[in-house]
Amino acid sequence: MSETASSVSGKALGAPGSPGSSGVPGANRWKALGFIAIAQLMVVLDATIVNIALPSAQQDLGISDGNRQWVVTAYALAFGGLLLFGGRMADLWGRKRAFVLGLGGFAAASALGGAATNEAMMFGARALQGVFGALLAPAALSLLAVMFTDGKERAKAFGIYGAIAGGGGAVGLILGGFLTEYLDWRWTFFVNIPFAVVAAAGAYFVIREPAGGRNRSPLDIPGVVLSTLGLVALVYGFTRAESDGWSDSVTVGMFVASAVLLAAFVLVESRVGAPLLPLRVITERNRGGVYLSLGLAIIAMFGLFLFLTYYLQVVKGYSPVRTGFAFLPMVAGMITGSTQIGARLMTRVAPRLLMGPGFLVAALGMLLLTRMEIGSSYATVLLPGMLLLGLGMGTAFMPAMSLATQGVEPRDSGVASAMVNTSQQVGGAIGTALLNTIAASATTAYVADHIGGAANRSQQQLVQLQGQVEGYTSAIWFAVGILVVAAVIALTLVNAGRPAHPAAVSSSDGTDRDEVAVPVIAH
Repeated sequence: MSETASSVSGKALGAPGSPGSSGVPGANRWKALGFIAIAQLMVVLDATIVNIALPSAQQDLGISDGNRQWVVTAYALAFGGLLLFGGRMADLWGRKRAFVLGLGGFAAASALGGAATNEAMMFGARALQGVFGALLAPAALSLLAVMFTDGKERAKAFGIYGAIAGGGGAVGLILGGFLTEYLDWRWTFFVNIPFAVVAAAGAYFVIREPAGGRNRSPLDIPGVVLSTLGLVALVYGFTRAESDGWSDSVTVGMFVASAVLLAAFVLVESRVGAPLLPLRVITERNRGGVYLSLGLAIIAMFGLFLFLTYYLQVVKGYSPVRTGFAFLPMVAGMITGSTQIGARLMTRVAPRLLMGPGFLVAALGMLLLTRMEIGSSYATVLLPGMLLLGLGMGTAFMPAMSLATQGVEPRDSGVASAMVNTSQQVGGAIGTALLNTIAASATTAYVADHIGGAANRSQQQLVQLQGQVEGYTSAIWFAVGILVVAAVIALTLVNAGRPAHPAAVSSSDGTDRDEVAVPVIAH
């Protein structure tokens, strides 16, 4: 293909135009970004902040060890299963309305969780958080997609968004540690309320969604049912595999059911007139490459968060607050990679030249972390590894977030945004289950081989700790390989060139086209 954009619809997103092409005044766009960033930070924080509070909440509410996983699983199932439906609702109702409604519901569910008096109330609150999070997250990303269409502005906006998406989880560890250690675990829920109120009030008064971008087609009910059940089965399958093993009959049944349901979903979407997920959104090679590589990167990253948290607290004896602060270099690296490297280079080089090398730098950081031992120094082993990991992920996330919604029509922006969140959510579930299983197997094997040589209780405890570290490093080796695969996918599938400013061209018959080109195709 020549180096020109073809089949560009006058209403296509991401065919960058003038700074005012979105129809939203410049000052309001940047104010709106601030409130969207607050909401995104709240959602990302919640994914890790509750984990820190879980032991205290379990004791207060009398939750059994067998049921405690449902504090995390109830949220993951609702959030992961309803994301596509939430994205479609944002397209149908309007992104601003879906955004404000999602914030209000998330705040109410958080208040319910903070006030929980028993495990049933806690599980219900977490499920409700997931429901409203599935509406809020795609609405936030699609608002950015329709408001920021100029190349340079889009780069800055998605740089900030990418930094929050990547680093917010680590910030949640710090905040969760402070709230649990110095206040009460209930504040890890109540803290969401001011975030939501500020973001909702700001969004209501500041956000001006461009007109004409809604998708008012009839709702694809079969698609909603099949996608929701298929994603819930997939997420639950991986969650159960972590606790009950990969050969467990229910685990296998969930994976089989998920495969059948999702295959049926694709078949239905290819035949209905107004699909929940238009296949044009995921079959375009650039967006497909982004969803796949981003999902793989999240698999690697979520597993690492888990291992580093346990390593620092169990092996090194760090407090929850000190553990949170130990993650700050990774957050700093992500912010630098997103806002200073990715955003500055995004309008100058092709996205794959940021995503591929970014994932490889992150893989190098993980490679350094495979050197962890019981007595490893934070400054010489963990610090450089986390810095490189954050820097690489931040550089890669920013163009990935932008490209995932680039070139889609406004009526598809909600489901395109939902696919980004779906790849992250499913990737997180897979990463936690898969890498934790690998780590547990390596730990068991190491302890079995070495426990016989331990002469006393002290040496046995040392063998147990060394076995845990052996498990973590074995799993991190797998994460390194996963990041390398993500880099290869990004470099081979993503072929969009750097953002250009082509003139918008309408189709000859005056109608909107289903397919739009991503700007310049580089060779």
